[in-house]
Amino acid sequence: MAENKQIEFVMPEQKSIALIAHDNKKHDLIHWCKKNKTILEHHFLCGTGTTAKMVSDQTGLPVRGFNSGPLGGDQQIGARIVEGKIDLVIFFSDPLSAQPHDPDVKALLRIAQVYDIPIANNRATADFIITSPYMDSTYSHTLLDFRHEVNERAKKL
Repeated sequence: MAENKQIEFVMPEQKSIALIAHDNKKHDLIHWCKKNKTILEHHFLCGTGTTAKMVSDQTGLPVRGFNSGPLGGDQQIGARIVEGKIDLVIFFSDPLSAQPHDPDVKALLRIAQVYDIPIANNRATADFIITSPYMDSTYSHTLLDFRHEVNERAKKL
């Protein structure tokens, strides 16, 4: 059996942060962004459509908007995680309301796990992440070398 190869991944001091919130949690996320504006303004921000616009309009922070979650925004952010262009995700999800795009949300959460991306699904976790000493320093960790794994699997087929 082949040994799994690892690669080092380094998050820079200036993080790329995805901001996402379900409808019932958007105002909570905006309040959290206002509270943490002095930290967030030193990082690159993006988010799903409506959330990005609302955060930008109500906090003055520049937030690059992707599509709305139900229109593929969660998948766009997931793709950027795969490309190494998102360092962490702040996603205030609503556990008490059914979401029509729940499979997309689950796919985003899964891909964040696969790529070992910090993800906060509530205010407490977001507070822990934003106050971490890693927020303004580099952070190095190892990931499975997926290209190597694909090549090894292809050889066996």
